[in-house]
Amino acid sequence: MPLTRPTLERIAQALGPDAADGLQTGHTLLCRREAGAFQRAAKSGDELLVACTQESRLFLELADETEGAPGLQERPIRFVNIRETGGWSKAAREAPATVVPKIAALLAAAQLPEPDPVATVSYKSAGRVLVIGAANRALRAADMLADKLDVSLLLTDPRGRVPQTRATAVHAGRVTSLHGWLGAFDVRWQSSNPIDLDLCTRCNACIDVCPEGAISFAYQIDLDKCKSHRDCVRACDAAGAIDFERAPLETDEHFDLVLDLGDAPLIALHQPPQGYLHAGDDESLVRAVLQLRELVGEFEKPKFFQYKAKLCAHSRNERVGCDACIEVCSAQAIVSDANGSGGIIVNPNLCVGCGACTTVCPTGAMAYATPSAPHQGRHIRTLLSTYRRAGGVAAAGAPALLVHSQGEGARLIGELGRLARTSSAIRGVPPRVLPLAVWHTASVGIDLWLAAIAQGAAQVWVLMTHEEAPEYRLAVAAQMRVAQAVLTGLGFSGEHLRLIEADDAPALDKALDASPAQAVKTPATFDVQADKRGTLDLALEHLIAQTAAVPETIGLDKIASPWGSVEIDKQRCTMCLSCVGACPSAALGDNPDRPQLRFIETNCVQCGLCASTCPEQAIALVPRLLLADGGRARRQMRVINEAEPFACVRCGKPFGTLRAIEAIVGRLAGHSMFQGAAAERLKMCSDCRVIDIHTSADEVRIDRL
Repeated sequence: MPLTRPTLERIAQALGPDAADGLQTGHTLLCRREAGAFQRAAKSGDELLVACTQESRLFLELADETEGAPGLQERPIRFVNIRETGGWSKAAREAPATVVPKIAALLAAAQLPEPDPVATVSYKSAGRVLVIGAANRALRAADMLADKLDVSLLLTDPRGRVPQTRATAVHAGRVTSLHGWLGAFDVRWQSSNPIDLDLCTRCNACIDVCPEGAISFAYQIDLDKCKSHRDCVRACDAAGAIDFERAPLETDEHFDLVLDLGDAPLIALHQPPQGYLHAGDDESLVRAVLQLRELVGEFEKPKFFQYKAKLCAHSRNERVGCDACIEVCSAQAIVSDANGSGGIIVNPNLCVGCGACTTVCPTGAMAYATPSAPHQGRHIRTLLSTYRRAGGVAAAGAPALLVHSQGEGARLIGELGRLARTSSAIRGVPPRVLPLAVWHTASVGIDLWLAAIAQGAAQVWVLMTHEEAPEYRLAVAAQMRVAQAVLTGLGFSGEHLRLIEADDAPALDKALDASPAQAVKTPATFDVQADKRGTLDLALEHLIAQTAAVPETIGLDKIASPWGSVEIDKQRCTMCLSCVGACPSAALGDNPDRPQLRFIETNCVQCGLCASTCPEQAIALVPRLLLADGGRARRQMRVINEAEPFACVRCGKPFGTLRAIEAIVGRLAGHSMFQGAAAERLKMCSDCRVIDIHTSADEVRIDRL
């Protein structure tokens, strides 16, 4: 839609006085006919924000070629899409004013500072590639790669043809192990074929003499056809390349890149490591070759995560509690270190930055690094506050936040916008729907969702396409059930959280046609915290304050709840307090003066370590959100079990509980060390037990004298 003078004035008013000077002129065909206006702006030295993503390459070239314009390193140019995300829609055609608040919001968010730089992960590839597959396809791939890469072939089929010349290293065998990443793949294979390709001179004598035709120009023997005449062995006597008695050869080599041409991938992950490409058909082979040709040199990517081991609830004392991050990682970049540090280990080389681990982590031990939660929170709050300030609620309704990926999600939204321009049956992105592009949709979780609702969003929708792994969909859906249960329990009507699954524009168009859910009356203004649970507390406090009748408790999904209580079977519990030592979040505690088990519910992350550690199996998790006393009750320490103290039979000092001592006496009744008078030591405190042992030993020595 054209940015007319009245439209620009409304946008400038919403953005504030600082933005007014930069919005004085609107251009309908800026990218082509009015490119001169862009070049004049480029010379000014001011920050440039271009509301066109389709022609971003053209703008960058214009800026680079404009004499007197600062270099792109000195002053980067930012781009924002306001055309397909709202300008081209049914609402924009029928009521242009309804999309102005959205445009203002998108422009405001696009002007925010870039995320702070983070540590990087480096890769180095010399271009040594292993092509794995049948001879004919492997040779075709080698022909397309050999001018750029150092190619080796691993043939997995005895049929086909290999070149007579030794320009390319050729191996044969079955892959037994493949792991690694760009620049650091370790491949192990086993060869049991009688022909050793390293020794083979390609003289073809074996092919000529084989009566069954069991030897092809791949110089491997088809053992199903071979009838053991051994004419080939005699023909190869000089080279000695054929030996039917040879033990299988194990080979282990390192490569920078791997091209897998098998029908089924050797690394069957939704997010395979960088540098590994699978091409099961000819179309994907061409794409893979084009990618591999560019993977030579040194590369860097952000270290997407921050891990705080002290917050991790994975394990204690070799007992496993929370393993949500390990289960959700589709790249298998996270492994348990239960027998070591007690936490988890993340391989930054395998991490693809999906952020799903940060979404499912109940404690905040795993945090997304770029952009960080505070940065993403500022982006969301800017979108919502600018939209509201520009009159968006009155013009188009309470806003919905549409979280989508920068890749396939952005492409799908662009397709929807273009389709809406030409088809009357397609509505396009509604004016109240504010797109939020992220590196990966699984990186935005319950803390940011509830913060957005508290700050005025009526809904948060997460768009997932074929890009996302099944693990991500399940994890996000589970987290949404928890968030929706909280909002419904607090009395907010409607569906606030939804996972949208779409792979084409019509399906997305239909999914976006929904009425707003109930939003808060007064939007919150708090900043999203780096601490996940801190953000959740701020969001809950505001949502509770907006609720007329606050329930005492809200039941939550047991799979994904970050809040809850524990239930103690007092008939089984012996007050051994092993659960206190296992608790990673200080939710459980003891009383140094009395045999008591105390609990602070707001600290509980429902990791289950207390339950798995309890020798009596007396603990059960209760996923819920305690809101009694306006939410203050969950912050207060309460006693959940206590017992009668047991007094030492020698000195009278309390040192345990009656049930615990009775249980110990019962279990050790048949032990040889605790028979007769020695059994009384089990009822003594540690000091008296030592005294009694030495006293008894002295009496024995006197008797012997």
